[in-house]
Amino acid sequence: MPQANIGRYLKHGTLPQLRVFDASARLGSLARAAEELHIAPPTASVQIKKLTETVGAPLFEQVGRHIYLTETGRRLHASCQDVFRALSDFEETLGHMRGLHSGQLHIAVSSTARHFAPRLLGAFVQRHPEIATALQVHNRSALIERMAGNEDDLYLFADAPKDRELVVQTVLPNPLVVFARADHPLAGQSHIPFARFAAEPFLIREHGSGTRLVALTAFAKHGLTPRVRMELDSNDAIREAILAGAGVSILSRHLWGVEPEPPDLACLDVEDFPLPSVWQFAYPLGKHICPAARAFMDFTRAEARRLVGARASQA
Repeated sequence: MPQANIGRYLKHGTLPQLRVFDASARLGSLARAAEELHIAPPTASVQIKKLTETVGAPLFEQVGRHIYLTETGRRLHASCQDVFRALSDFEETLGHMRGLHSGQLHIAVSSTARHFAPRLLGAFVQRHPEIATALQVHNRSALIERMAGNEDDLYLFADAPKDRELVVQTVLPNPLVVFARADHPLAGQSHIPFARFAAEPFLIREHGSGTRLVALTAFAKHGLTPRVRMELDSNDAIREAILAGAGVSILSRHLWGVEPEPPDLACLDVEDFPLPSVWQFAYPLGKHICPAARAFMDFTRAEARRLVGARASQA
């Protein structure tokens, strides 16, 4: 192991001893070193004695009332400066990371947020260009697997899992609605019965998708089974199928961001809709959250409130 040749230094709390040694070497006096470090002279003497025993050779020689470094002491003092410099550089690096001047941020999000999350991350990077970022988009089951493997700094779910020990922070409401093509016969109608909606050809997400789970739960609540025409592996694919006239589907109201839905789609007024849902940041309980991840969560919540407020003022 790399530390094998310095094991004796690691056993005896060498850093405080080096602190006393450095002050004594600079000041040429153990008493003055004790005064500078605000410790008792006997304590300083014990520290030097322990360090001398650890090194195995005298570090100082006394001539008159002054102490001077031996050859071993001079070499140790040079190494001591290297140690202090390395620790100082490390602390400066930490300071930059705390101040978001560097670092990395790896985020994994549900496919429901594939349009919403990149916009927020892009705005965050504009404010903190020194942070290297990476974004992964997965369906719900894959996202849970990544979280179980601790592969990312932060996870964004449409409703975080409730069967795991997680720290969860809500970002933004994520209501689920029924989308159809703008010229669909049900477009513009009010209070559409669920059974009437259920009679339409249905476009459903693949196994492992959170949206699929919510959709099947909604049908089961009414004792009905969807007339599945297609199973598709992305919300974008479902949108294209809707536009092709293949059927209707349940999707996030904010699938394309917080702006109004595209003009070629219609949000149907179906019984029991919108279904309540929220986007949530989540990470395993006990996980250390890096400064960049914490800053991104704060930024996202503030930006989401701003965007929703702007949309409300335009309504």
